[in-house]
Amino acid sequence: MHTAGVLGSGAMFDRIAGRYDLLNRILSLGMDRWWRRRLVRALGVAPGDRVLDVAVGTGDVVAALLGLAARPLVVGVDPALAMVARGAAKLRGRAGRWGLVGGDGMCLPFRDGAFAAVTIAFGIRNLPDRLQALVEMARVTRRGGRVAVLELQVPDHGPLAPPARVWVRHVVPVIGGLLSSRAEYRYLRGSMLEFPRPAQFLALMAAAGLVATSARAMSGGAVRLYLGTVPP
Repeated sequence: MHTAGVLGSGAMFDRIAGRYDLLNRILSLGMDRWWRRRLVRALGVAPGDRVLDVAVGTGDVVAALLGLAARPLVVGVDPALAMVARGAAKLRGRAGRWGLVGGDGMCLPFRDGAFAAVTIAFGIRNLPDRLQALVEMARVTRRGGRVAVLELQVPDHGPLAPPARVWVRHVVPVIGGLLSSRAEYRYLRGSMLEFPRPAQFLALMAAAGLVATSARAMSGGAVRLYLGTVPP
């Protein structure tokens, strides 16, 4: 499946919007919410800060941000308008200030330095030009602000590596095919297996102008939280 064609319009994610949350819970064995809470706690946001979530999907990161004691103002952007609509319906009535809009993660419709922090969870592997996406995320983050990337990865060593590869190669497409379309979850499998290793992705972050970069492994390396700072 050609990533640029599918993700440029958000068409693939529009097709699975109604089942997206259920599939996330099943395919992550219920861990995805905990991973997102770790992501938002790592930002260190203060009261009144503005935070952007790129590839917002159905708004789970926005919900986690609204649950912080700091209560930041949160904006989410995604090219899949059916996902944005579902996220807005899910967040309706939540306390706090938030807004979801359609938009391209590689050409963000915001001014330079508009946000105290920018996040993307399980979305950067879907963007055709990851470096450009990181450049854009850094551009709209203020000086000294953090860019955080949460992404699935298949461990290449350790006790979880063999079962993780079986899960990704064989179980994910089967479950996805039962609850949705097998084609979309073959794409998911491929995007996880092809994602850059930690050192390579940290090099991309540095090439985007971010400093003090780090990679934190979670769940035995099945997920990593990448952090970088916009130079002061």
